[in-house]
Amino acid sequence: MSKKTMKTWITTLPKVGIRPTIDGRYGGVRESLEDQVMMMAQAAAEHISSNLKYPNGEPVECVIADSCIGGVVEAAACSEKFDRENIGLSLTVTPCWCYGSETMDMDPLRPKAVWGVNGTERPGAVYLAAVLAGHTQKGLPAFGIYGRDVQDAGDPSIPPDVSEKILRFIRAGLAVAMMKGKSYLSMGGCSMGIAGSIVDQDFFEEYLGMRVEAIDLTEFTRRIRDGIFDPEEYELALAWTKENCTEGNDPNKPEKVRCRKQLDDEWETSVKMAMITRDLMYGNEQLTELGFKEEARGHNAILSGFQGQRHWTDTFANGDFLEAISNSSFDWNGLRMPRLVATENDSLNGLPMLFAYLLTNTAQVFADVRTYWSPEAIERVTGSPVDGVAAGGLIHLINSGSAALDGCGEQSKDGNPSMKPFWEISEQEKTRCLEATTWHPSITEYFPGGGWSSKFVTQGNMPITMSRINLVKGLGPVMQIAEGWTVELPDDVHKILDDRTNNTWPTTWFSPRLTGQGAFTDVYTVMAKWGANHGAFSCGHIGKDLITLASMLRIPVFMHNVEESNIYRPSAWNSFGSEGLEGADFRACQAYGPIYG
Repeated sequence: MSKKTMKTWITTLPKVGIRPTIDGRYGGVRESLEDQVMMMAQAAAEHISSNLKYPNGEPVECVIADSCIGGVVEAAACSEKFDRENIGLSLTVTPCWCYGSETMDMDPLRPKAVWGVNGTERPGAVYLAAVLAGHTQKGLPAFGIYGRDVQDAGDPSIPPDVSEKILRFIRAGLAVAMMKGKSYLSMGGCSMGIAGSIVDQDFFEEYLGMRVEAIDLTEFTRRIRDGIFDPEEYELALAWTKENCTEGNDPNKPEKVRCRKQLDDEWETSVKMAMITRDLMYGNEQLTELGFKEEARGHNAILSGFQGQRHWTDTFANGDFLEAISNSSFDWNGLRMPRLVATENDSLNGLPMLFAYLLTNTAQVFADVRTYWSPEAIERVTGSPVDGVAAGGLIHLINSGSAALDGCGEQSKDGNPSMKPFWEISEQEKTRCLEATTWHPSITEYFPGGGWSSKFVTQGNMPITMSRINLVKGLGPVMQIAEGWTVELPDDVHKILDDRTNNTWPTTWFSPRLTGQGAFTDVYTVMAKWGANHGAFSCGHIGKDLITLASMLRIPVFMHNVEESNIYRPSAWNSFGSEGLEGADFRACQAYGPIYG
């Protein structure tokens, strides 16, 4: 880190509330269970804090009710404590029967789950079924957690299947809580008629509990003109950029090549734009010392988008550097949390970046879903057949240089290419990501104002999940998900295919996992049914977590290749149809509507 520590979280991170519920009957029953129930709550809290971290790398914090909850008075006391402690979601735990409607969490905005032990000595499963019925009847959907195997009384362990559901619920519930109250910062307006950059404020407010903050791009010119950035940090950032951002070939025609001085000016502008973007999102206490008190506060943004084309890029350096370096896990201040910026202000592609980031704590890659290459077309154009995971064809993910540098795959986990939370990335991995990336003068026909485009090729054999949010008039938001793998083509094959488009932009060759059904019958159909020109991908097969999160937000998923056994939604969804889960998801989301609507 530099001598100045930049603040990223303006507000307090939400905590997990643990609610130990108990049979309220005194005279022998409750007394015999007090210790066991509270120990169960403590075990759950320890399990969560030991396995999950916030995006800043700190362990997730849990708060347990002051006493076991045997009735409405203790439930109310727990609720008041949770309000004071900034609890974002609740997990109710019990090994026994309890009074359902008297002990349940009634907060309509907090995601909630109930773990009832599968045991024979006490009917925890009976309470689980009863309280879930109460949640469903009252319109307060809750996730049920019930182990497959019977546990003995006094067994303090958390079975693997129970652990999986607890952690998946917590990951998704924390994502919901961390978005609430934050902002999407729309930097500029609609880019080249792209629908996702027509930012729908009602959607953000009603479904996500977020507000939309909007600025005109003249705010960048004002801050550059008036020096509204930290000058000491700027010198550090520019020196770091010159040392670590290697220039590659210039793709422009000779008559369009820009002179060295202009290119140097574009570097300087690009670095200032990156710093200004961060200050706009989060604020910067250093600006107060410079006399800019209002600008020092930022917009409390957890996500932003930069319009760029064309109103900015026809005159000024493009936003590729600011987007790429913001989205990455490192910059001149060292390893740090990514700052999510959507290219072309496509808020509906920024949101899946945000969802996946909050679920994984890793950088995300924004890309055009550019081209489907059939195996026949690849062989025709290159003279070489493709096999293995690429045998069904490939989707070319490529965009104008704005992808997180983590996306090159130069980080590793268990010997395979990966993208990791910033606290797990080594200095060597950071260096390899920088060395794998070259920076090229932007194509003047696209960007008359100049700027730089990053270029890397993603290593093969990295599991990734691509996702996207779309808005459908008369229906609302919907989500689509495609799990698969990156593919590394032979250099000569890659070059021929890459040279047919812009070979100075980041490239990822994507092979989605096929199921033989619906949208995943073949790779062509995945491409044909993708709902927009953009997609965001995250390292790992996280489709099941995205589905759980989407159900909390009441956003139906209309296209995915996640196995049915891995789908985990609130128990109320079962009442909307146990056959044809996609249709049940649509009906449930429509019936409940947006959380904050």
